[in-house]
Amino acid sequence: MDRDDRTGEVFLRVVGRRTAPPLGEPPPPESRDALAAMAHYRTRAPKGIFVYRSHAEMEADRLRWTVDAMIDRARRG
Repeated sequence: MDRDDRTGEVFLRVVGRRTAPPLGEPPPPESRDALAAMAHYRTRAPKGIFVYRSHAEMEADRLRWTVDAMIDRARRG
């Protein structure tokens, strides 16, 4: 059995070897870089609520937004 120092929970089995970083320390640079990269991810879908008459109309918009994002990413490299 394993006890979590932060929450006091007791676990019968722990899978994996990853450990939690010490409290009060900032995350390592690799983690911060990964978080920054995810924060810049764009879906290209405009914000808002869309009402479609059919699934085909919705799929057409989603495909257009996806292709626009792929083209933009290819241009940026």
